[in-house]
Amino acid sequence: MGKYIIEGGYSLSGEIKVQGSKNAVLPLLAATVLNKGKTYLHNCPKIHDVDSMLNILASIGCIIKWEDDVLIIDSSVINTYIIPEKYVQMMRSSIILLGSVLGRLKNVKIGFPGGCSIGTRPIDLHLKALRQMNISIEDKYGYIECSTDKIIGNKVSLDYPSVGATENIMLTAVLSEGVTTINNAAKEPEIVELQEFLNKMGAKVKGAGTDTITIEGVNELDSVEYRIMPDRIVAGTYMCAAAITGGEILLKDVCKSHLNATITKSIEMGCIVKEFDNQLLIKVPEKLKSIDLLRTQPYPGFPTDMQAQLMSCLSIAHGTSIIAETIFESRYKHVAELVKMGADIITDGRIAVIKGVDKLNGAEVFAEDLRGGAALVLAGLNAEGTTIVNNAIHILRGYEKLENDLSLLGAKVKYSSD
Repeated sequence: MGKYIIEGGYSLSGEIKVQGSKNAVLPLLAATVLNKGKTYLHNCPKIHDVDSMLNILASIGCIIKWEDDVLIIDSSVINTYIIPEKYVQMMRSSIILLGSVLGRLKNVKIGFPGGCSIGTRPIDLHLKALRQMNISIEDKYGYIECSTDKIIGNKVSLDYPSVGATENIMLTAVLSEGVTTINNAAKEPEIVELQEFLNKMGAKVKGAGTDTITIEGVNELDSVEYRIMPDRIVAGTYMCAAAITGGEILLKDVCKSHLNATITKSIEMGCIVKEFDNQLLIKVPEKLKSIDLLRTQPYPGFPTDMQAQLMSCLSIAHGTSIIAETIFESRYKHVAELVKMGADIITDGRIAVIKGVDKLNGAEVFAEDLRGGAALVLAGLNAEGTTIVNNAIHILRGYEKLENDLSLLGAKVKYSSD
């Protein structure tokens, strides 16, 4: 499962380029199934979740190759609508293949997805919407089987602005007959990215970034070349690396508007953030300030994917902070590990109370999910002595060579596959 070994106590400084977005690229990879040509993707992160998605695409007939840093996918031939269960169990995001394969072949068979155990993430919203688009759905022996003679556009109102459900409806509707309208759609930047990618292939999608998205079905899509946007959660993680070590970091290739909530909370902690064209400079005082209340919310609110990293910072801030996790009910699995390192944190349901301590202590800890694992690495950067973060496989799902980036900034971090 691998591990990170961190010698703490070093203030980070320097500049780093932010990788391509994990949460944006996965639906784009699924969308490549919809065109019958080639897709050229630039700035695609080389992370485990991308590897898993590419394995799925290859298993259904796509031809995958890398030319330097350009990912090329030839989806001219798709020879099966059955998604292999072994890959689906590796990551939750595999469910977005339901919409793209269904859109291409009018049939799909896929298992219930796995991934990080951060709480229940039912796909009822996905299936309810697809049933409104002339799609028959059966749940057989742990598989979801969808079929239709033709996909017909419809008005769909989501009970919750689910990112995954919004993406699946968009992918299903692109090659449909008629017009599909999604009300109460998710507004995340990754939704806008999917719209731009689909439209560059010849789709007719508008409204992404608002709560109403309209998709006018087309007959076919074209080959495409596209550059993946920077990862806002990785950028936020490196902002936290500067904060927890009292450092100064220049982040290159960022989209500032995607980071507004994280920037606001960083400033509230006492950090100095300066914005340039596509760069952010974060400078940190000797002692961070507590935050009265941090509440995770759908975009443009504070992202749940940054909650754990901010908690690591707040564990050494002056005063008491409160976090309310409103998205996932099991997203505090990193708390017990932070407590092992000397943090003073109490949880009650979805509420966490963090009393800042002067310093964390090195310890052997275990990552239980992607972002919680990143939070433990951050804690290790601050801690006195050596920290070992086990189960690094979770972190590899979303961070490309994390140890290399942190080492460039002056951290003492190494990865071991043992």
